[in-house]
Amino acid sequence: MLIVTSETIAGRRITETLGLVRGATVRSKHIGTDFVASLRNLVGGEQTGYSALMAGAREQALDRMIDAAVALQADAIVAVRMETSAIMAGASEIVAYGTAVRLE
Repeated sequence: MLIVTSETIAGRRITETLGLVRGATVRSKHIGTDFVASLRNLVGGEQTGYSALMAGAREQALDRMIDAAVALQADAIVAVRMETSAIMAGASEIVAYGTAVRLE
């Protein structure tokens, strides 16, 4: 599955637009992660627990978007974007979306 942020794919022709595909996940912080993060705030540095949490969430959202495109028998997803938003204190939603297409 080709996944690109552009609206076209160099050297390939889009023959059919299948529609919007998306994948989403909501993740919340673990109390242990919060505790370690509060200690890290004292000395500074990357919040590795949160970085790993969000990296996993992004991958899951992308996987779900790809699954939606596969269900449409797409060859590629163009114009891919990702967004995040806070759902409530301590929980974030990650959404990946794009346009499923067939290629020549």
